[in-house]
Amino acid sequence: MKGLFLALFLSLCSCFFTKKQSFYTNYNLKESFRYPILSEPPTLDWNKSTDRASALIIQNIMEGLTEYDFSEKEPQVKAALAKNWTNSKDNKVWTFFIKDNVFWTDGERLTAKHFLSSWERLLNPKTASEYAYFLFPIKKARKYNQGIIKDFKEVGVKIGKQGELIVELEKALFYFPYLLTHTSTFPIRTDVIEKKKALWTEAENIVTLGPYKLYKWEHDKALVLIKNDSYYGKAPSIKNIIFYIIPEETTIMNLYQSGRLDVATPLISRDLPFLTKRKDHYFHNILSLYYYGFNLKAPNLKNKKVRQAIIHAIDRKEIVQLLNRGNPISTSFLPQGLFAYNPKIGLNFDPEKARKLLKEIPPQSLPSKIQIFYNTTSDHKMIAENIQSQLKKNINLNIELNNQEWKTYLQRLKAKQVEIFRLGWLADYPDPDNFMNLMASFSENNHTGWKNERYDSLILKAMVMKNTNLRKKLYDQAQKILLEEEAVVFPIFTDVSHILISPRIKNYPLNVMSYILFKHIEVKQ
Repeated sequence: MKGLFLALFLSLCSCFFTKKQSFYTNYNLKESFRYPILSEPPTLDWNKSTDRASALIIQNIMEGLTEYDFSEKEPQVKAALAKNWTNSKDNKVWTFFIKDNVFWTDGERLTAKHFLSSWERLLNPKTASEYAYFLFPIKKARKYNQGIIKDFKEVGVKIGKQGELIVELEKALFYFPYLLTHTSTFPIRTDVIEKKKALWTEAENIVTLGPYKLYKWEHDKALVLIKNDSYYGKAPSIKNIIFYIIPEETTIMNLYQSGRLDVATPLISRDLPFLTKRKDHYFHNILSLYYYGFNLKAPNLKNKKVRQAIIHAIDRKEIVQLLNRGNPISTSFLPQGLFAYNPKIGLNFDPEKARKLLKEIPPQSLPSKIQIFYNTTSDHKMIAENIQSQLKKNINLNIELNNQEWKTYLQRLKAKQVEIFRLGWLADYPDPDNFMNLMASFSENNHTGWKNERYDSLILKAMVMKNTNLRKKLYDQAQKILLEEEAVVFPIFTDVSHILISPRIKNYPLNVMSYILFKHIEVKQ
C-alpha cells in the first residue's frame, strides 16, 4: 500500500509539472525561489487590483514613494522612490522629493509626473478603482472621484519647481506616508496603457521599476519574475521568482514535501497538529480580520433583527476550536493587536436572544433559506459548513452554501450578487482607519450596500485626531453602530499565519502585515 501511495503521489506531481514543464526545468534551482499562489491574479493593474495574489506580485515588480520597515517593534515607513519628504507643522502639506536615479524597465527616468498620472487615474471615476478612497484625504480628491469637479488640476497635488511632488490635504493627517506604501498609489506609465490598452499588464508589454520584472505569465499556470538589472537599489540575491498557480492546498503540501516548492502556504488546519512540530514551521500573528458580511440589498437580510439573530446564533469559539489554528476570536471589527481593538464591543453568542429576535418579526417576513457565499479553500468550506450547522440547530434557519473560484467570487461581490459573504482584511497600514473606512459609504470595498452618515462622520473625525483616548472613543461609537445597532458585518476571528519555509531559504520576511518583499530573500548554497 505504501508503494502504491508513493507511486500515485509521484504520478500526480509529475502530471502537475508536465503542465508547467517550461517553468520548472528552465530555471537554475540555486538561483530561483518557488512560491505557490492559490489563484490566478485577477489583474496586475495596480490602480485596480484588490486581492493579495495580485498585490504580492505588484509589490515585487513595483515600488511606491514609501515602503515598510519591520526592524522595529511597530511597523515604520521609510523612503523608497522618495529620496525624502517634509511636512508642514499642521501636517496638511507634504512634499516628496523623488530619487533621481530610478529608471523604468524601458529606460525612461522616473519623475513626479508618473505619480501625478497614477493618482489622477486612480481617482478618475471611469477607472472605478475600489481603492480610490485611499487618496480622499487629499484636497478635493473625493469631489473629483464623485464627478463634482472635472478638472484634476483643482485636486491638491502638483509638481514643484524642482520636480518634487507637493500634496495638500483636506485636514491634518499624521500618518499620510503610510498610505503611500499601498500598491494603488504606485506611479504608472499612462503612455504604455494608452498604447497597449487592456494588454498593458502582459509580460511582453508591462513597464515597471521594482527589484524584479515580469518575465513570463502563462495564465492559470505560472508567472516568472526575473531580477531587474536596472533597479536603483541593492540588487536582489535571487535571480528568479517563480509563482505556481495551485488551487488545491493538498497539492501545495505534496509539492513542498517533494522539494518542488520553497514555501507551503496556506496550510490546511487539520494538518497543523503534526506540522507545528516541524523545524520548518513558522507561526506569527498578523493584523488581519476574518469576517462575514451581509448584503443589505438582499430581501432576506433587510431586516436588522434577522441579521442580529444570525450573529447571536453563531458561537465563534466553536469555529476557532474546529480550525485549531490559534486564532483569537473577535467580536470587534478591529483585529487583536491593533490600536482601538475592543473585545467588549459586538454581539456575542446568545441563541435564546436570537430566537427572541426572530419572534418579533412577522412570520411572512422571515426568510426560509439564505445563501452563504465563499471562495473555495478547505478552511473557508469548513467554516461555512459549521455556520450552516449552527444556524440550523440554534434558530432552525436553512442555509445553502455556494462556493466559487476567486475571480468569479470577486465579480459577484462587486455586483452585490450575494446574500451572506466571506471576506478577510489584512492591514494595508497599521491604523484602525484602514479597517473602519472599509464600511464607509464612500468605500468601494464595502460590499454590504450599507450607508450611514453617523458612522461616516465618526470615522472621519477619528482619522485626523491625535488624542488617542478621544480617538478610541470615536471608534468605539462607530463600531457599536456597525456591529450592534445595524449588525452589518459579523467579525469571527483575528487571523494568524502558519507557513512552512524550506531550510534552503534565508531571510524570508515574517511580519504582522504579511508584507512580502522578495528582494531580501537569499538561497543558501
